Amino acid sequence: MAKRAAAVLIGSETLLGREIRDIIATCASELELRLVAADEELAGAWTRQGDEPAIVKRLEPGSVAGARIVFLAGSGESSRRALEFADGSIAWIDLTYGAEEWPDVRLRAPVVESEPEASGCTVHVIAHPAAIALALFLRRLQAQDPIRRSVIQIFAPASEQGQAGVEELQQQTVNLLSFKKLPHAVFDTQLGFNLLARYGQEAPQSLEVSELRIERHLATLLALPGEGEGAPMPSLRLIQAPVFHGYSSSAWVEFESDPGIEALESSLGGTGAIELRGSELEPPTNVGQAGQSGIAVGGIVPDRNHPAAWWFWTVADNLRLMAENAFALAKQLL
Repeated sequence: MAKRAAAVLIGSETLLGREIRDIIATCASELELRLVAADEELAGAWTRQGDEPAIVKRLEPGSVAGARIVFLAGSGESSRRALEFADGSIAWIDLTYGAEEWPDVRLRAPVVESEPEASGCTVHVIAHPAAIALALFLRRLQAQDPIRRSVIQIFAPASEQGQAGVEELQQQTVNLLSFKKLPHAVFDTQLGFNLLARYGQEAPQSLEVSELRIERHLATLLALPGEGEGAPMPSLRLIQAPVFHGYSSSAWVEFESDPGIEALESSLGGTGAIELRGSELEPPTNVGQAGQSGIAVGGIVPDRNHPAAWWFWTVADNLRLMAENAFALAKQLL
């Protein structure tokens, strides 16, 4: 039996870390995964990897020794600490954007790339899940019917802020129904039963920063060579929604000429990366897309005031989309 390649997962107890563990446990018998804590408090804890018990190790130079792949799924801070151990012999896959501003880093989204990138780079940043979803969608449309312009509103889930975001939304919802004070350490304002165009001033992270990251990543993915290359950048607006998981977006797309519903459904269907929910089916939902691969597109209707424009509704499981792209990249690098 061939020796399994050693891989390390830093941030194994985060939402993204658990998603990667699940994919590797079910799809990657060729990888021997070691779990490393991004938080000192979790080091030494016992957990499970697949059907086997595993201990979560402390983040230190020895914890990545001998690994061929390291997944960074903790925080940006823990990723930057871990990358201090980089020596060129390990491929690093960053899902936290901690290495985004480093020189010689590559932005990656294998599900969008037409062919593996030939590069000696050892640090790779997985693109933002909303950017990956929109790049898949826009490039597929562009390949069949040239786009003139588009406007897209993106609705972000609480899980994009990690476990703390999910727990704060859950507690806010419970407290609102029982007339108690709301926790606001993550969003610094009421998210439960609400939509936010901006977080409170004391929020540790800014919604505007996420919006700009999506724009940057999407611009890069739309410029990649291959099918659908050259799709124009859309006008974007990011809204924080009171949902736990899954990005959704309402997209208005104007084409050079009206393609018609049959052509649109034909261009979007027929691939594993996009699930088309045609006019005979209900549009996709966050709940229905949870745990599913790729993206789902539905709710396709014409704009009554613009003869060459159409509305689309897209949904993607943000955690699954990032984890699957990280796993696909790891297989390429191995």
